[in-house]
Amino acid sequence: MINKSLALLGLARRAGKLSFHEEANLLAIRTGRARLLVLAEDAGESTAKKYLDKCGYYQVPVARGISRENLGAALGSPPRTAIVVLDEGFAKKLAELIT
Repeated sequence: MINKSLALLGLARRAGKLSFHEEANLLAIRTGRARLLVLAEDAGESTAKKYLDKCGYYQVPVARGISRENLGAALGSPPRTAIVVLDEGFAKKLAELIT
């Protein structure tokens, strides 16, 4: 399932339906554009708390279970701790695959 979810993340990136920079992620969560947060299973404690608190307050679902290296590889970038999915269809399918 992880390979399918990574392939879907790559497709979502090419479609422009992801945010993966910290400030843009937090802005998407605060403004209600975030449909799903994919948080790396090996995220640092303080980073994970920050994202989980924001998502809890703004009622954004969170999926965990993929390493930082795999998240970065799926996007063709350096390792990523968190990715925000901006599209409802991609978010629904990723949530099914990851959790």
